[in-house]
Amino acid sequence: MGRLTRQLRSQLASLGLRSLSYGGYHARRFRCAINAKSRIGALLVDRMADKERRRRQTRAHGGSASLSKIGLFLAVGLAGLTISSAASAEEGGMGHYLPGGLATIIDLPPVQPGWVVQPIYLHYEGEASRSRAFPVAGLVTGGLEANIDALVMGALYTFEPKVLGAHYSVGAYLPYQWIEVSADLSTPRRTRSRTDRVSGFGDMTLIPAMMAWTSGPWQYSALLPIYAPTGRSEVGELANLGLNYCTFDPSAGVTYNDDETGFTFSVLSGITINTENEATQYRSGSVLHVEASAQKLFALGNGFFGVGANGFLYEQITDDTGAGALLGPFRGHAAGVGPVLSYIHPVGATTLVLEARWLPELSAKQRLKGDYLWLKGALDF
Repeated sequence: MGRLTRQLRSQLASLGLRSLSYGGYHARRFRCAINAKSRIGALLVDRMADKERRRRQTRAHGGSASLSKIGLFLAVGLAGLTISSAASAEEGGMGHYLPGGLATIIDLPPVQPGWVVQPIYLHYEGEASRSRAFPVAGLVTGGLEANIDALVMGALYTFEPKVLGAHYSVGAYLPYQWIEVSADLSTPRRTRSRTDRVSGFGDMTLIPAMMAWTSGPWQYSALLPIYAPTGRSEVGELANLGLNYCTFDPSAGVTYNDDETGFTFSVLSGITINTENEATQYRSGSVLHVEASAQKLFALGNGFFGVGANGFLYEQITDDTGAGALLGPFRGHAAGVGPVLSYIHPVGATTLVLEARWLPELSAKQRLKGDYLWLKGALDF
C-alpha cells in the first residue's frame, strides 16, 4: 500500500464517512466511487463498515455516533528550495529560506516507510524603492526588481525502523531556474540601469535528517535542511543561480489534526545559519523564520478538497558581516499571509496530492516586496 495512502486512511475515512456513510445508499455510493481493488479503496471500505457497525450500536443505546480520534498527518516532505536572485537583506538575494516552502499539509514530514516524489513550481515577482540600496554579488544597487520562475524536483525516502521513536526520512531537492533582475548601478560618474538574465540549475537542498513523532492527533517534527552551493555564482552579476555559500536550517514544528472535522493546524520554525561567501567576503546574518497554516478538508467526488490560509514571519536576528558587507548590518524583515487550496485524490494504489498557494508579502524591510505563487504536487509509492 502506498505510504501516503496509509497516512490518509484515518482522515479520509473519517471525513468521508462523516458525510457519506450515514445510510446504506451513501455507503454504497462511496464504495463505488473508490476503486475497491486499490489499497486505499479497501481501507476505506473496511473503515466504512466498522463505522456503520459502531453507529448502529450507538443508536441502539440512544446515543449519537462519534468518530474516534486517530492521528493522521499527510506526509509529503519539505519543499526545500533555493532560488537565487537579488532581493533581500541576505547578500546575493533571498537567501536559502523562501516563504511558503513549509507548514501546510503537503509539506509535513512522512510517517510511513517508502518514497514520495514532489514536483514544485514557484513564481516570484518583487521590487524595491529606487531610494533603497541592496548588496548584490559585490555590487551596491538601487531600484531592484526581480522576476523568478523555478521548477523543482524533489524526493524523500522514509525508513522502516524508527530512530529515537521517530519516523526517519532523508531527501533532496534540485531547482531549475529562470531569473531576470533589473537594478540601477551607481558609479562615480553616473547611475545606469542594467538587466541581467540567467537560467540553469540552482543550489541543491539536502535533508540528511527529517523526523516525525506522532501522539494521538498531534505530530511533532524536526528536520535539518542543508543548502549546498551547487548553482553558478559570479561576482558582479545581478542574476545568479547560486548563492556561493552553505546554509544550515535546523527546524522544528507541531501539527494538530482533528479527524472529526478535517481541520488541521501547523506551525514550523527554524533558524538559518550561513557560511561566508568567500568570493565577496560577505556573511549573511541568521534568520528566524516562522510559518503557520490552518486548513480544512471536504469530501469532493472521489477525493478531498482543502481550503485554508498560510502565513509567515521572516526576521533577521544577527547582522551581516565581513569585508564585503558595505551597507553594514542590513537586517531584514518580512511578513505575509495568503490562501491555500489543495486536492487529494487516490490513484490506484497511490495517492496524488495537489496544492496551490499565493503568499503576498504584506510588509518588508531591507527586502524586496512581492508575491510568491507556489504550485506543488506529491505522489507516494
